[in-house]
Amino acid sequence: MKYDSLYKQIYDLKNLILAYKKARKGKTKRIYVKEFEENLAYNLKILHDELKNKTYQPKPLKSFILRDPKTRKISKSDFRDRIIHHALILIIGPIFEKSFIYDSCANQKGKGNLFAIKRLDLFKRKVTNNLKSEAFCFKADIKHYFQEIDYNILTTLIKRKIKDKNTIQLIRIILVSEETHPRKITSHINNKGMPLGNLTSQFFANVYLHELDYFIKHNLKSKYYIRYVDDFILLHSSKLQLKNWKNQINNFLQETLKLELHPDKSKIILLSRGIDFVGFRNFYHYRLLRKRNVKNMYSKIKKYKSKEIPKEKFFEIFQGWQAYAKQSNSFKLTKSFINKIKPNPN
Repeated sequence: MKYDSLYKQIYDLKNLILAYKKARKGKTKRIYVKEFEENLAYNLKILHDELKNKTYQPKPLKSFILRDPKTRKISKSDFRDRIIHHALILIIGPIFEKSFIYDSCANQKGKGNLFAIKRLDLFKRKVTNNLKSEAFCFKADIKHYFQEIDYNILTTLIKRKIKDKNTIQLIRIILVSEETHPRKITSHINNKGMPLGNLTSQFFANVYLHELDYFIKHNLKSKYYIRYVDDFILLHSSKLQLKNWKNQINNFLQETLKLELHPDKSKIILLSRGIDFVGFRNFYHYRLLRKRNVKNMYSKIKKYKSKEIPKEKFFEIFQGWQAYAKQSNSFKLTKSFINKIKPNPN
């Protein structure tokens, strides 16, 4: 089915209002949100007019380094541009998501890391005859995924469902808006790369790798496959079968999507050794937090105790960490952290 005449729906004021509400969620205290809200109706009308008149141009991205849990360069769009991103995804998102496989877990409603863990638990039991026999896991990672996404390939994939030329043009404007962002010159020349941190990047990442999902499920006919962004796993009782699949997957990525498996992070291992997936070490009968996750939280506690992190900000972080840690066997660890947080007795 082809979808056209979508552009009017994107810049419709009702859609822009909903997009604004989504963009501000969890950020109502930020200065840039408050400034936008000072003239809310006027600012939304400007966005509406710019889209309608096709004069919209994104502002330069702002970048920062995030070391949580690993060092990553995050680039975020201006708040007004994030509203446009939400407005776009609100309209085109459902068109693509209905075709995504069930076990594509990231950046979709109701499908976070908890969903991925539950699917992994189910697949582990199935492939090992209820944990009675041994099996293997091909744990894969795509090398420099976001940096290597090819605009032309992505646009071709989008055009399979979206025929509205104005919508395609808006997507291209968003994609190439990183031209103002200081990245490698070769990325601009090669017409590739998306910034970490934008909603559109997360969405288009799923559109791009849906091709891989389809190949693995329909061509390789893998029963036990889960993908979380560019981190994915395949389970099988045969190590040889996984080796064959690994080679076929790498060939498919190179030939079809101009990507390749990360040589150091793509391995076949015994399931019983524990699978590092979506932030946890997943064993047969229990689950542990990654060591770097524990070290990171311990470091934040030390900074809080030395007043480097404000109390309100720290407890917001710790509550989020507790909700995350509850998915693992970490009762004693959490209790020890709570004891460290408590004020020292006089």
